[in-house]
Amino acid sequence: MIFSTPIFIFVFLPCILAVYYVSPRKFKNTSLFLASLVFYAWGEPVYVSIMLFSTVFDFVNGLFIEKFKLQNKITKSKIILIISIVGNLSILFFFKYSDFVINNINQLFSLDIKNLDLKLPIGISFYTFQTMSYTIDVYRGKVKAQKNIIDFGTFVSLFPQLVAGPIVRYKTIAEQLKSRVHSIDKFSEGVRRFIIGLGKKVLLANNIGMIWEQISSSNINNLPLSSAWLGAICFSLQIYFDFSGYSDMAIGLGKMLGFDFLENFNLPYISKSITEFWRRWHISLGTWFKEYVYIPLGGSRKGTKKLIRNMFIVWALTGFWHGANWNFVFWGIYFGIILIMEKLFLLELLQKLPNSIKHLYTLFLVIISWVIFSIEDTAMLGKYLKAMFGLNSAPIMNNETIYLFCTNIFLIIACIIAVTNLPTYVNNKLQKFRYINLLYTCKNICYLCIFVVSISFLIGASYNPFLYFRF
Repeated sequence: MIFSTPIFIFVFLPCILAVYYVSPRKFKNTSLFLASLVFYAWGEPVYVSIMLFSTVFDFVNGLFIEKFKLQNKITKSKIILIISIVGNLSILFFFKYSDFVINNINQLFSLDIKNLDLKLPIGISFYTFQTMSYTIDVYRGKVKAQKNIIDFGTFVSLFPQLVAGPIVRYKTIAEQLKSRVHSIDKFSEGVRRFIIGLGKKVLLANNIGMIWEQISSSNINNLPLSSAWLGAICFSLQIYFDFSGYSDMAIGLGKMLGFDFLENFNLPYISKSITEFWRRWHISLGTWFKEYVYIPLGGSRKGTKKLIRNMFIVWALTGFWHGANWNFVFWGIYFGIILIMEKLFLLELLQKLPNSIKHLYTLFLVIISWVIFSIEDTAMLGKYLKAMFGLNSAPIMNNETIYLFCTNIFLIIACIIAVTNLPTYVNNKLQKFRYINLLYTCKNICYLCIFVVSISFLIGASYNPFLYFRF
């Protein structure tokens, strides 16, 4: 089940909210835990057992880690931590990467080992990282072990951020699991945030994504340079609105239930370097890898060679985390190389350039990265990149390019405006409007219109993917 479906919006969500708010305070986490299991089991009932195992596994690990640390038995505590990390990564590896390994072994040694053809459990990459961060933080002494398995199960299975994040670390919501604020204002804020995310997803991501689908499914060998760039730009817009829209909906749902999740996006396409871009894009993932991989490896504290090694490892893992295919590894290494260059010398050079040049530099590299990310077939990827640089003997432009651009010009302009800070700037200016009550009413009417139009699109839509759903 995904958020941008009528069954979630009109059936599941109202029922869950009704049960949640009717439940006494001490049973709210229980009702939320059970609701999250129902949400998860909606499409994959068998895989609930994996989530329940992970919950019990790391709940017990956390208790033992803390117990041994209090007894000053650090070695035993470290052994339990290693068991937790290895156990979690083994589950993730088995379901997500086993066929990838089998396929590569078959190619290398000309074998014919059959794939396991396992269906990827929804959200396993996200909740695996969450439970690992919990046991690591208990070992580090940053959080106390959770003594209530229902509260811990609520943290692991929390349905608003279960499918595609943001990655919620235990230490950010530990207190909220015990007590959190429920108010009409907070609920209303959550509804508004959910509607913004729904509009991003349904009205912008889905529609701009159809242009990419049409271009990427055409004959790549004869793809004009302008079409290749139009498609790449459209996919760059699609993945932003798709993923940030989902994060907005998750944050909004969290507020409806009294939780405050951290932001996951901060206008990444206004960045003036790739370093800045990754401070603004998928913030929760970048923070996780920095805190649990990069810094433990030594970060930048042990010289240039170790810095290069550490960044290379982090970004290869970041790419591999996104999917069991070589294009994701290439995508991670691509960013790793650029970020290493920026860290060593390129940022210093960029500081001397005008902001417009820095912005174009960033967008150019980011757009290319999304092509690498999107096309899993390496041969097809090579052909598409050739088309982007006019190396495939195709014309620069053809009638189809002109038609696609002209018929979607207003959608493209709307998407480009929406990725800038212009909407925020206008909103801040409107806050100074003299007739604030009238402004508040107009804004609520706009939210209602976005909701109604989004639902109208959903009812008749045949194209409604979630790009991060598979991760």
